[in-house]
Amino acid sequence: MAATSDQAAPVAQEPDSEKIAGTGNGVHEVGDDNKDESDTSSEHKQDGVKQVEAITTVWSKELMIVMFILLYLVSFVDTMLQSVQQNLIPYVTSSFGRHGLLATTSIVATIIGGVCNLTIAKVIDIWGRCEGFIVMLTLVVIGMIMKATCVNVEMYAAAHTLYWVGHIGMQYIIDIILADTTTLKNRLILFGVNATPTIAVTFAGPRIADLFYSEVNFRWAFGAFSIILVFFSLPVVVIFIVSKRKALKAGMFPKRVSNRTVVQSAKYYFVQFDVVGMFLTVFGWSLLLLPFSLVTYAPNGWKTGYIIALIIVGFFLLLAFPIWERFYAPVQYFPFKFLKDRTILGSCFLYCFLYISIFCWNAYYGSYLQVVHGLTITTSGYVLNVLSLTAAFLGPFIGLLVRYTGAVKWPVVAGIPFAILGTALLIHFRQPSSHVGYLVMCQVLNGISSELWALGGKLAVMASVDHQNIAVVLALHSLFASIGAAIGFAIAGGIWTNILPAKLYEFLPEDSKDLAGSIYGSLVIQESYPFGTPIRDAIVAAYADVQRKMVIAGTAFLPLCIIAIFMWKNINVLKLEQEKGKQTKGNVW
Repeated sequence: MAATSDQAAPVAQEPDSEKIAGTGNGVHEVGDDNKDESDTSSEHKQDGVKQVEAITTVWSKELMIVMFILLYLVSFVDTMLQSVQQNLIPYVTSSFGRHGLLATTSIVATIIGGVCNLTIAKVIDIWGRCEGFIVMLTLVVIGMIMKATCVNVEMYAAAHTLYWVGHIGMQYIIDIILADTTTLKNRLILFGVNATPTIAVTFAGPRIADLFYSEVNFRWAFGAFSIILVFFSLPVVVIFIVSKRKALKAGMFPKRVSNRTVVQSAKYYFVQFDVVGMFLTVFGWSLLLLPFSLVTYAPNGWKTGYIIALIIVGFFLLLAFPIWERFYAPVQYFPFKFLKDRTILGSCFLYCFLYISIFCWNAYYGSYLQVVHGLTITTSGYVLNVLSLTAAFLGPFIGLLVRYTGAVKWPVVAGIPFAILGTALLIHFRQPSSHVGYLVMCQVLNGISSELWALGGKLAVMASVDHQNIAVVLALHSLFASIGAAIGFAIAGGIWTNILPAKLYEFLPEDSKDLAGSIYGSLVIQESYPFGTPIRDAIVAAYADVQRKMVIAGTAFLPLCIIAIFMWKNINVLKLEQEKGKQTKGNVW
């Protein structure tokens, strides 16, 4: 992992049309459809990109290794926090008698988190990586403090939205920093290594969540981790600030000069960040998807006026978005031009459909494991985390495969049979009579496919652009994932809230049907009835019926994933760097 000064990337020459067309062995190289002739010139790079290139230039090999370690520790704490709160969320919503809103609280947060990444991309390209990192850390801390002090499910949903934007943004910026300091052939190795905290978190996270819930309460978990995360994040900020001063003294750091007043700056960034476009996207998707989870709480179901209004307004806001971007937006926040590249478009579609599929059957999976199979918070968390554990273990090996072969598309193609088996088999095995071991097996299969697809997709979009546009295309890739997750949550929430109450009422004994509402609203109440009693049997039967429908819905999106994969060009990153030089400047590995 040595990074020396003689490894600075040469200025890449623009390839001619003959090179773009292809090579003798049938491997198509990445074209320049999305770039101007001058894109690789430093004069056309934004300040944030120039800053990080100046900062990494003054880094020594030792300091670069230290930064990798510090970013790894931040990722470790952030991943641990995510695991702990994932296992506590059902009890947070249940504490307010709203367990059915488990998916609903995540829909808006997921959409906003994805949309904001495009804004974050602009922030870190204009202002700098460090500034963006500090903003994201602040959002996480504020969100966690609000979670620790929430008094109702509405306040919790708002807190989760702030937390999720910060969490997704922090992970995204760490990926950008790793991309800034690595070559294409080595990038997935560090991406994979940086995800390995999941291996430890798989076992520690659920246990920590269980201890907080049983020994203290869920509020202390949120408060404690907000302090721990800040403690591990500060060294990263310090290194950036010290390196910035060193680059300034060496005359390599770009100086920002602005004569705008506060009002002028507000107007300027209102336009630059395309606030209107962001508004249309966030509220359009949110209003369109929320009714599917909220309908059972509406007095007249789908006939309720505000449910109909939410869907209609959401639809028209989404319809207005491309019109605004095409004809009226002074600066477009959505980079449509990159979607002209079929590799980028296919990668984005793959990520979207993958997340729809997974979240269709995963949204209420923890509750299913505890209620149907009687698992504890700790054990159900282990089963849930097997997917991410498998993915984390596999990540570095995928990176090594790419380093020595250069292949991007074919490892992704290899993930197809694992995805089909892992999801389709759940239709058969997600039954009360199935052994939990079969569910674990399906999680392993899905973990293999999701890691091959996720890492391959990230590298494919990064290999399709230059350094200036890495942040934007990764944000675009993340946006499609967030929209997919939100749609998956909406489908899961719609199936759950529209079918489970009716099934509970159908299966409960005649003298207990009046309990259907309270049972549906609380995981704690569901678990309070012993196995073998008529009421618990009814709850288990209702869960089994609903969960099977959720898995079938998730399986239906797999063919779309496969179509998206075959849209890609056959990129070879080794050939790409041989012909065009390294993608990034400064000291890189």
